[in-house]
Amino acid sequence: MSKVYLKRKISPRVVNGHPWIFNNEVEKTEGDPVGGEVVEVFTHDKKFVGKGYINPKSQILVRLLTRSKAEEINEQYFFDQIRKCWEYRKKIGYTENCRLVFGEADSLPQLIIDKFNDYFVIQTLALGIDVWKPAIVKALEALFQPKGIYERNDVPVRELEGLPQQKGFLSAPFDTQIIINENGLKFYVDIENGQKTGYFLDQQDNRRAIQHIVREADVLGAFTYTGTFEIHAAHYGAKSVLGLDISANAVAQANRNAELNRLDSICRFETANAFDVLKQWGKEGRQYDVVMLDPPAFTKSRETIQKAITGYKEINLRGMKLVKPGGFLVTSSCTNLVNPDLFLQIIDMAAKDARRRIRQVTFQAQASDHPIIWGMDNTQYLKFLIVQVQ
Repeated sequence: MSKVYLKRKISPRVVNGHPWIFNNEVEKTEGDPVGGEVVEVFTHDKKFVGKGYINPKSQILVRLLTRSKAEEINEQYFFDQIRKCWEYRKKIGYTENCRLVFGEADSLPQLIIDKFNDYFVIQTLALGIDVWKPAIVKALEALFQPKGIYERNDVPVRELEGLPQQKGFLSAPFDTQIIINENGLKFYVDIENGQKTGYFLDQQDNRRAIQHIVREADVLGAFTYTGTFEIHAAHYGAKSVLGLDISANAVAQANRNAELNRLDSICRFETANAFDVLKQWGKEGRQYDVVMLDPPAFTKSRETIQKAITGYKEINLRGMKLVKPGGFLVTSSCTNLVNPDLFLQIIDMAAKDARRRIRQVTFQAQASDHPIIWGMDNTQYLKFLIVQVQ
């Protein structure tokens, strides 16, 4: 097995638990490892750190899988790790739908597996984990006897690893339009063409958090995607719900979801650019009891972080202006590049510019099936905030 030795000044960060080893943190490599191969990692003074997969084409040279010298990286390893992930989810109450594997937080770097009842969607986002895809599929088949497994590797990040974008069946073909249950409601999930893995499981706990504030309320939702927050609002007793999204396909599916739950008389969706519409409606003096904002990540790189800050501030400023005094703003951010403290600062700036006083009702992260590891910023990415706007 090839060996990688770390530079003296870099070793402590990795020794203290971080699984990523960047190219510029390596002093030397013994052997001639090929991309995807498992290597051993040592400190500068030859103390064992762990085993991980290597990719000389990637900025992140090695991603660690285990800290145990005795542990072999083989098919059995992946079976055992995925079984541990499932046992953990069951213990914290996630059984029907959940993120079964959350990459680095589950010691399986760059592997995402979402479980939609008896269907599974996989993303292998680095070369070293992509090599083990057959073993991962085999483990899922042995543990779950699934109705279907689908690959959603149609993401640009794979190209940084020298991998092609692709999607398709990893099991016998099946109907990729499925229906799942969440919080007493039903939702269509488009596994093949929906965003990410087809559905945003990370907000499933947060969608329950709106149940009291929306009762008897007129609710406006922006960036609705397929309408999950809005349909929850209608289910929890809202008087009226209007959802806006720029994607006509998303709006069509959101309206289908409303019909599926027999809430289409209360909840409707329209195609619109939220930035333009919210600004115009603010000028017209429209007001709602609850405004919900769930925008996409406005940045995927540190170079454009200021653009994201400006975007989040603008949309929350517009949202606050549409909230009746004493009403509520529900708002999220899904990029780990905007940390929780910065997100709260942005909301505070928006409130000051809107000349509205706010008070926090709740501030939460992603659902607990997406565990957070302290010191790994990429595992803490979702911020979900409810404030009362006075």
